[in-house]
Amino acid sequence: MSSVQVQQTVSCPVVCAGVGVHSGARARMVMKPAPVGTGIRFRRTDIKDRDNLLMARGDHVSEVQLGTTLQNADGVTVATVEHLLAACAGIGVDNLLIEIDGPEVPIMDGSSAVYCELLLSAGLRQQGALRRRIRILEEVEVGDGVKTARLKPSADNYLAIHAKIEFESRAIGTQQMSLRLLPGMFARDIAFARTFGFAHEVEFLKSKGLARGGSLDNAVVLDGDTVVNPEGLRASDEFVRHKILDAVGDLMLAGAPIAGIYEARQPGHALNNKLVRALLDTPSAWCWETDEVAADMEPVSLAARQ
Repeated sequence: MSSVQVQQTVSCPVVCAGVGVHSGARARMVMKPAPVGTGIRFRRTDIKDRDNLLMARGDHVSEVQLGTTLQNADGVTVATVEHLLAACAGIGVDNLLIEIDGPEVPIMDGSSAVYCELLLSAGLRQQGALRRRIRILEEVEVGDGVKTARLKPSADNYLAIHAKIEFESRAIGTQQMSLRLLPGMFARDIAFARTFGFAHEVEFLKSKGLARGGSLDNAVVLDGDTVVNPEGLRASDEFVRHKILDAVGDLMLAGAPIAGIYEARQPGHALNNKLVRALLDTPSAWCWETDEVAADMEPVSLAARQ
């Protein structure tokens, strides 16, 4: 039996709080149901004198060096949105209003697992409209030295991901992973992977007033070839899994789920945003698409097998 994908939001508001990894500022977030066609939007409730609504879209990205930061026309920002966006994309939340009273999305444990759990605990509600996705029609590629990323056409309605990373540290080395973002896969296989960094980089960032909220509770820290965290890794290839997590969040900034193949070597936020912008700037490379509706079709939720 065939099935169609419909838009989804959360069934009820869900609340969380925590510190931002870079600002160190504590923020409270309320993730609320949103109408069909809203997409993912943030509202800075601590700002009253300017437009405080921000759209999660690639052309609204203002900073990609230490994470993905959104900014609106009035200069209002919200930082480190990628792990929450990855959770939304991974479990199939199309429409969501995120009210936040601080400058940065809480880092939680450095992964997307907490956000997946919160959204799924609220329950996902199917909405009365078909899910709209971006169908890749021709290859789009960007690069920066040895770093490359591309989107290519595929035969099905899901995002296929192939990522490879290479680091001198023997704790990482060369890692690669391929997967199709099928229902249930993100929450099970990717969401738990934590952000990572090197001890000397953390100290440098803190000397510049950054990474103020960073700790072994929300990041994997390496000192040369050694993982500093006493509990070790959650998976031997946790590093490439986190790079895939980041890519899922960054690609959601295209404005809809992508039906295509993402291939990357040494991916990062800057490269991913460059790819999203290149895609949106090449109208011939993609089109909007929804499933055909027929009498024998029934809706399917991306969270159906979470």
